[in-house]
Amino acid sequence: MRQDLDVRLLDVDELTSPADRARLLAPQLKALSDPNRLHLVLLLAEGPRTVRELTEAAGMSQTLVSHHLAPLREQGLVTITPRGRSNVYALCCEALAGPVKTLATIAALTPEGADACCS
Repeated sequence: MRQDLDVRLLDVDELTSPADRARLLAPQLKALSDPNRLHLVLLLAEGPRTVRELTEAAGMSQTLVSHHLAPLREQGLVTITPRGRSNVYALCCEALAGPVKTLATIAALTPEGADACCS
């Protein structure tokens, strides 16, 4: 059974105010602001993974990985695809992977970023 939802995509031109754009972007940036979540996003930027694969790659418990995936799912940054008895997690779109990788590289390579990241 198919159910059509009355959903309208936002037209960026309608968001003339930087305050409106900031209000929409803030929850997504908040979801990315945790180091563990950002770690998971960077792993998913390499390609889709199961929770087990994320657990092994991140060195976190399954419970912690699932806990941190929840806000990323809620903000639409991560998608889930069932595969057998597992779920495969992926970034919502390839367009997210590039900026996240770039920010991580800048943070690690600049003196200010290295001080902020590695202290």
